[in-house]
Amino acid sequence: MTVQHLKHATGTTGDDRQHAAVRETVATVIADVRDRGDAAVRAFSEKFDRWSPEHFRLGREEIEKIVASVPAQEIDDITAVQARVRTFAEHQRAALLDIEVETEPGVLLGHRNIPVAAAGAYVPGGRYPLVASAHMTVVTAKVAGTGRVVACTPPIRGEIPAGTVAALHLAGADEIHLLGGVQAVAAMALGTETIGRVDMLAGPGNAYVAEAKRQLFGEVGIDLFAGPTETLVIADESADPFVVAVDLLSQAEHGPDSPAVLVTTSAELGREVLDLVERLLVDMPTADLARPAWTDHGQVLVTDDVEEAYRVADGFASEHVQVLTAQPRRALETMRNYGALFLGENTCVSYGDKVIGTNHTLPTRGAARYTGGLWVGKYLKTVTYQEITDPRASAELGALCGRAARMESFEGHARSGDVRAHKHAGAPLPWAPVAR
Repeated sequence: MTVQHLKHATGTTGDDRQHAAVRETVATVIADVRDRGDAAVRAFSEKFDRWSPEHFRLGREEIEKIVASVPAQEIDDITAVQARVRTFAEHQRAALLDIEVETEPGVLLGHRNIPVAAAGAYVPGGRYPLVASAHMTVVTAKVAGTGRVVACTPPIRGEIPAGTVAALHLAGADEIHLLGGVQAVAAMALGTETIGRVDMLAGPGNAYVAEAKRQLFGEVGIDLFAGPTETLVIADESADPFVVAVDLLSQAEHGPDSPAVLVTTSAELGREVLDLVERLLVDMPTADLARPAWTDHGQVLVTDDVEEAYRVADGFASEHVQVLTAQPRRALETMRNYGALFLGENTCVSYGDKVIGTNHTLPTRGAARYTGGLWVGKYLKTVTYQEITDPRASAELGALCGRAARMESFEGHARSGDVRAHKHAGAPLPWAPVAR
């Protein structure tokens, strides 16, 4: 396999000292929220966001007033997008069936899909008000059957993010708190005097929020360990280089550490894309983020054929993979490692991020090798149950359990089987206590 690099990534993934500082700060905030509850939450909100209202939770009248302030077209758009997210999530939920099977006479085994009782949805508001994250976290949880969804979103420069609040409300959030950062994540995970603890956390955030979820994982479930947004485009000679360049930059604008990669079978197309990207960056409003992302983390690789391009792309295990080839659906049969596939020029990653209905919370940093993204199933616990209705089956399993357990020197386990073999089939119990 020969791969030619027209552009290498030159940036690093981060500084160990910076990561250590993030871990230390997050640990301090979590410990304080664990110890002092609401008092710590308020102190950190004042420190980091300069935000300390009388109540962080929005009341019903406040929510209605905020929603009423959002332009009608925006409300219509939010409703339209949420309908798409809800429809796809409902199809996913319908595919997850409870089962009960009789594996042998009198032995019933089954599983049930039980939604978590309470989930926390974090919707960030740093560089951008990420309204779409409200759809992805809250709508999906509600379709799964989660009874209580707590949502937290920070003020943006001291202002209430009305569009985000409207989206959270329309999505079905049971509580909406104007609260951001590690203090919000910790409050939902640990519980305070005014915020009841949740069973699972979902939603994106900055490095501090991601680290908070990492440190709290185990005490609470999480959707994913999130990293910078990633995109990879597979293109052959049939692709439009202008479309390729635009789509690469559409994801680079997420942040200066967001990798955008082109894997192409055409060196000519690759060179055209390199030129077009530079020209597009000249007057791109978000070039302050997209340019360093492209300069430091962008790559252009040339392969001999499309099959080789698929193998290279699988090696990246990118969050988003866009396939701009003559036969894009071949990727479905060939590729294994991706968060989401976008097939053909008529779709794009931005559709997935904002409007099409699949979930945009996806694995990064190679995690697509072993997991998919957020979906209805993340809010469900698949739990098993067992019942034996035939005493003969219990006796047979009891004898087998006795032998299997003693192979591992688990005498107590073995005796649970022995008792049933004795009771239902008269098997001897040499270890039974002598009657007094």
